[in-house]
Amino acid sequence: MLDFIANYSGKTVSAEEAVSRIKRGSRVFIGTGCGEPQHLIRAMVTDARLQDIMVYQMLSSTLAQYVDDPSFTRRFSLKLFFISSTMRKAAFEGKIDYVPTYLSQIPHLFSSQRIGLDVALIQVSPPDKYGYCSLGVSVDITRSGMENARLVIAQVNSKMPRTWGDSFVHVDEIDYLVIKEEPLVEALPGSKDDEIARRIGHYVSQLVDDGSTLQIGFGHLPYAVLKYLENKKDLGVHTQLITDGFLPLFEKKVITNKRKTLLPGRVVASLCMGSEKIYRYVDNNPAFYFRSSEFVNDPTVIARNDNLISISSALEVDLTGQVCSDSMGYLFYSGIGDQVDFLRGSSMSKGGFSIIALPSTAQNGKVSRIVPHLSEGAGVATTRGDVNFVITEYGIAELQGKSIYQRVIELTQIAHPKFREELIETAKKRHYIFSDQLIPIQDDLLFLEGYKYGLKLKSGKTVDFRPLLPSDEFAYRNFFYSLQEKTIYLRFFYKMKIFSHEVIQKQWARIDYRKNMSVIGLVQKGGHQEIIAIASYAMDEPDRAEVAFVVREDYHGMGIASYLLEILEKIAKENDYKGFSATVLRENTAMIHIFQKKYPSAKISQSSGSDIHILMDFDYGPVKGKILPQK
Repeated sequence: MLDFIANYSGKTVSAEEAVSRIKRGSRVFIGTGCGEPQHLIRAMVTDARLQDIMVYQMLSSTLAQYVDDPSFTRRFSLKLFFISSTMRKAAFEGKIDYVPTYLSQIPHLFSSQRIGLDVALIQVSPPDKYGYCSLGVSVDITRSGMENARLVIAQVNSKMPRTWGDSFVHVDEIDYLVIKEEPLVEALPGSKDDEIARRIGHYVSQLVDDGSTLQIGFGHLPYAVLKYLENKKDLGVHTQLITDGFLPLFEKKVITNKRKTLLPGRVVASLCMGSEKIYRYVDNNPAFYFRSSEFVNDPTVIARNDNLISISSALEVDLTGQVCSDSMGYLFYSGIGDQVDFLRGSSMSKGGFSIIALPSTAQNGKVSRIVPHLSEGAGVATTRGDVNFVITEYGIAELQGKSIYQRVIELTQIAHPKFREELIETAKKRHYIFSDQLIPIQDDLLFLEGYKYGLKLKSGKTVDFRPLLPSDEFAYRNFFYSLQEKTIYLRFFYKMKIFSHEVIQKQWARIDYRKNMSVIGLVQKGGHQEIIAIASYAMDEPDRAEVAFVVREDYHGMGIASYLLEILEKIAKENDYKGFSATVLRENTAMIHIFQKKYPSAKISQSSGSDIHILMDFDYGPVKGKILPQK
């Protein structure tokens, strides 16, 4: 440090002397988040000479200590691109001015002089022997703010990590250097409902495949769900923000970046916020590649990552799929940030998609976050055309390519049970859905997660099995019309021609997922799954259920019906049934054979017509056959 002072003695000044160079009426940029120069900020605020100063910052922490002081707000006008939790109260009270814009576009606002800057206050690591400092944990918009300001003042802090990538700044680019060692700002999310986070994390993990590249947005919930990805392999990261939530995945080698298609082997990020532990982890670590926001958040750059999964949060989602993430009604709460950039980038990524994750309720369960319409004054940060998956603790809603009717059903399914009836009734009044639409069952159906299985066929293809849901109406309809006439006849005992909404509603009316159950088999086709089989049981007698199956013709002879029978028996036993019954056309020898093979002691009786009746008792000894867990 002494050599550094000697080499740059002409630029090395006190904080007081440096900020004295700021003129009245200046537009001052301050470095972002945990990289902000606290010592310089305090010196600037303390200098009573400074008046009518306009401050631009991305995430503000230190200034929160002053916003309740009337003398401060008379002298300084705050323009924030994102409202941090420490600034939220001030935002609600109208003490700051929020600038809504995409993170990827902020650097251009500076370079084009749309937002002109007179001064930049930044924080850097000490220079190396060549004179290069590092912007460390705050590259994001800080580089552009520095490059487009007339006067650059840097706090040189030995506790600032040196990060790899586009973070280096030569001392020649800095006008004044202020040496001050102090701990960086630490930012750790407060504790929330761990059970809700666990359930949401469970659903998120179902959508994240090994080898995916992740973007994790701002906020507690995206941070919290990371721990539920610890069983994945070879994940990659391309994200705006690195937090402590990533540390266990780095340490356990879950994140390797080996399968990334853009900058493989490296975490691409723009910002780091967390504890001293994560700051030491990124310090001089070549596995991290820090770039500015116009690169990291550029949708066309994001799209160069195959299988890019964007995970972000929201304040509320309406029944058509519109997302609000930056305001609570008229009160500005956070910011647009990186959400839209990554949603659009992930949609252009080969195999990529986006996830909006949020708790189903707010205010201790008093209000629903899945709403008929966004709150009055709420901003639409993400349009209904950009949203793919929405996840709450009650499940996954898939919206991409879906009609308003389908979106209503998908989103109502994952709303808190006590709000589902109200959401359906409102949707009917607005003619979003059919007037006879049944209300999704108002139970917590988390137990259905235990009814998910996977069967790998000899062809190598996997069939996934899960309970049928109301949101499957269109897929169920498509399945019916894909069947041959003979198959339909064998299942329904007549040449059924029409499988209308009314017919399907009658099917839903019978399903309670306990005494009456339907399970579907799905295979991947392109970017979605299609139904290729369905099996159902319905109460016939108090301790016996009637069972029926149908499998698409191109999947006959692959053991799917037998496997479905195993699944249904397991579920039926849990619901206190002692056996099955079935009515089968005499010519349906394949189905009769499946029943007899599974239940050798089955009692078969023939009617005078063309069908036979089969009674099958469960064996409550050791389980026969194999029930495979979900892959």
